[in-house]
Amino acid sequence: MTDITVRALGDEEWQVYRDVRLAALKESPDAFAASASHEEGFDDDLWQARIKRSRRLVAEDGERVVGVVSVGRVGEESEKVSELFGLWVNPELRGKGVAWKLVDAGVRQARDDNYNFVLYWVGTDNGRAVAFASSYGFRPTDGRRPMQSSDDDEDEMAMVYPLGDDPGAVPSSVL
Repeated sequence: MTDITVRALGDEEWQVYRDVRLAALKESPDAFAASASHEEGFDDDLWQARIKRSRRLVAEDGERVVGVVSVGRVGEESEKVSELFGLWVNPELRGKGVAWKLVDAGVRQARDDNYNFVLYWVGTDNGRAVAFASSYGFRPTDGRRPMQSSDDDEDEMAMVYPLGDDPGAVPSSVL
């Protein structure tokens, strides 16, 4: 395997984001609140606007995009909390450190953008995802919400990663 690199996409690379986003939705339809069939209907203007709303980071194996994560602000009311979302890795590279590199780059981006916390929502029944986030340093919180991608009664848990000097601080405004 070639060395995996992670980089932020520029606004002019909206087609790269579109292509990896649609690949993720097709490959892992239950992992996202959206569907490939819905997003395939988006026009170019919407994709161009969408890439500007959040930082879009891609993992690349040579010239091939093999993963993606987005980093953005949590709501309009919270200027101090960033959120990681839309994490996806090509199945052939899962378990090989690509997700770690994407999350690490997302956390560094949030720090560079002067956020104090990074929020990451994880399915409470997804032990592997909870373990992964915990091993990186995200801590579980009492924050829960219904899982957006599931018709079941599953919940997501807010996990938080503090970027400031107080590793015990948890932002109450997002929970």
